[in-house]
Amino acid sequence: MHLSPDLPVGRPSFELSEDELATVVDLLCQGVAAAKSLLTSGMLEVSITIHVKKAMRRLKKELGLSNLEITGEFELLDLGNNDPEVLGRIDIVLRFLHQFGDEEAYLGVECKRVGAGEAVLNQRYVTQGVNRFVSGQYGAGHHRGVMLGYVLKLPSAALVEGIDARIRATYGEDAKLVGLEPHAASLSMHEGSLSQGTSGHVIRLTHVFVDATQAAAAASG
Repeated sequence: MHLSPDLPVGRPSFELSEDELATVVDLLCQGVAAAKSLLTSGMLEVSITIHVKKAMRRLKKELGLSNLEITGEFELLDLGNNDPEVLGRIDIVLRFLHQFGDEEAYLGVECKRVGAGEAVLNQRYVTQGVNRFVSGQYGAGHHRGVMLGYVLKLPSAALVEGIDARIRATYGEDAKLVGLEPHAASLSMHEGSLSQGTSGHVIRLTHVFVDATQAAAAASG
């Protein structure tokens, strides 16, 4: 993977290999599967993600992945004024060894609850998830980002179709979700390419939908 022309020269820390992305997807999917027994009815997004991150860190240790760090609630700051403003907090942030030392280099994972018939949650997946990458609020200038969808109510196929339709209606047909070979512990996986900000830079988002049905009740809370 090569740096896009709109990125500053000398930022190889923004690059991620397919193997590195696959490692992240594996940790996310296995992390959710390991945490599922701890999910309770009505559990909110933040609580689900805390359990998932803890499981991911245990898996990372078991697998001996010393070239990777996992953090969460990662604050993005606007340092362009005298009183820095928090632009947002990414749910899960992963950094590989070649990214250490560059605070702007990371792989951001935004987590959102979704579900069959949960129109409000499914809409937020796009408006409060995907859009944060598109606007450059998250992952500015990055090549890759990840959306993790906690599916609270099955079946998942129809809700993914609805999310895809909203993405295409908002960002154009080029942003459509393309199906990927799913991870064994996922319900489905997809990828979409979106123009970020006004620079024309393209970020590729990997969408991973996982079974979180034990946290299904009171989903709209």
